[in-house]
Amino acid sequence: MNWQPPLPRGYTQLPPAETIARVAARKAEFGPRLVILGHHYQQDDVIRFADIVGDSYQLSREAAKLTQAEFIIFCGVYFMAESADVLTGPHQKVLLPDLGAGCSMADMAALEDVQDAWDVIQQVHQDVPGGGVKLVPITYMNSSAAIKSFVGKHDGAVCTSSNCEKILRWALAGGEGKGAKGLGVLGSKGDVHLSTTAATPVSSSFSVPSSAFTKIIFFPDQHLGRNTAVKMGYPLDSMVVWDYHHPGGRGGLTDDEIRNARFILWKGHCSVHQLFRPEHVDQARQKWPGCTVIVHPECRYEVVQKADLAGSTDLIGKTIAAAPPGSKWVVGTEVHMVNRLAQTHPDKTIVMLSECQCLCTTMYRIDPPHLLWVLDELAAGRIVNQIKVDDDTAHWARVSLQRMLDITASEPRP
Repeated sequence: MNWQPPLPRGYTQLPPAETIARVAARKAEFGPRLVILGHHYQQDDVIRFADIVGDSYQLSREAAKLTQAEFIIFCGVYFMAESADVLTGPHQKVLLPDLGAGCSMADMAALEDVQDAWDVIQQVHQDVPGGGVKLVPITYMNSSAAIKSFVGKHDGAVCTSSNCEKILRWALAGGEGKGAKGLGVLGSKGDVHLSTTAATPVSSSFSVPSSAFTKIIFFPDQHLGRNTAVKMGYPLDSMVVWDYHHPGGRGGLTDDEIRNARFILWKGHCSVHQLFRPEHVDQARQKWPGCTVIVHPECRYEVVQKADLAGSTDLIGKTIAAAPPGSKWVVGTEVHMVNRLAQTHPDKTIVMLSECQCLCTTMYRIDPPHLLWVLDELAAGRIVNQIKVDDDTAHWARVSLQRMLDITASEPRP
């Protein structure tokens, strides 16, 4: 987490109504030169000023289309603002109202730890018989620009919770075809051609095949990686978890465990979605008979297995919006989004999966006083809290993001 100096006392002592009025006035002064982005998990008093509301990647792409906007205030967390800086033009400046608004999941995958793991895994596979192993790195959007850059340099791709399965199928097919350029082969002198068709799920008695094959190292959320792979038909015993904190320095795994795995999942998680437990699903069904339980795939495997549906924030929102009046929904994701869905759809019952305080505390650091402070500083000609990714990191992060777009056959990056 980055350090944010305390706000001047005048901002923290303003009555809330005056703060809101001053933010609105400042925003109006800038007109189209300014755009405010608000993530789904942001608090309502900030969302009210957002020009665009969405998930992290959607917000970054939309901001890049608004070429007339000189200033982009990202009301989300640090890695989201980094992605916005990577995707927007050189004339645009991305600001984060509170530098302390980080992401614990993204912080769990530090570049140094990832590089160390990559080196160990490569070394373990140097002597694998039968043509070698192709290691493809995939990182979730909820990662730092440095990790996206690492993935870009090593011929991998970024994924979102919406397209994770499609990205994994591309990787398991050898990473060839759309978006793939020069993937290296571990344990082999030269490239090995692999079929570009989707990989066939392995049996529960997973073992290393005698010919060259592909495996994935997935950062930083083990749960999204595991839940997606299981959905694709892969058994749990084809996956291992790399514990970057393990004192042995090898992820807490033996060489055989590393060799025998098809998926090496980084030991990261979302501090919000980790709070949901299987018993919460059981309790919800007792309390709300006939309900549909829908959860985010960042939840634990056991929770996703008990739920009726699992999907991204976008899917959760669209699914509930399309549901018939009178339907009952129990939702396993961040509390601000759930409350906002309940307010937006009063004809339906929409409640949290758990009564625990499941909010993104780091995103909650961004509030109207911080937003007003940033706007006041801009009005005075001072740019504060600008998020700037260095050119080399930004280049390779764009490569991994563009590869994702190519794989999913999306429109070209703006």
